[in-house]
Amino acid sequence: MDAKLLEILVCPVTKGPLVHDREKQELVSVSARLAYPIRDGIPVMLEDEARRLTPEEADAYRRHEG
Repeated sequence: MDAKLLEILVCPVTKGPLVHDREKQELVSVSARLAYPIRDGIPVMLEDEARRLTPEEADAYRRHEG
């Protein structure tokens, strides 16, 4: 994922920042508790395509951000 692209992308739901999870190939919006998939190097920024984070996952990302 291109670092410059990651800087300008925001969550389409909250307009907040995203966290790149390289292992899972997702862009995560902690505030929306959504993980947007990256397919073939292209982020799919559609709410309907996003995976809902469990409360534990959201907490883990929050701890990692802080």
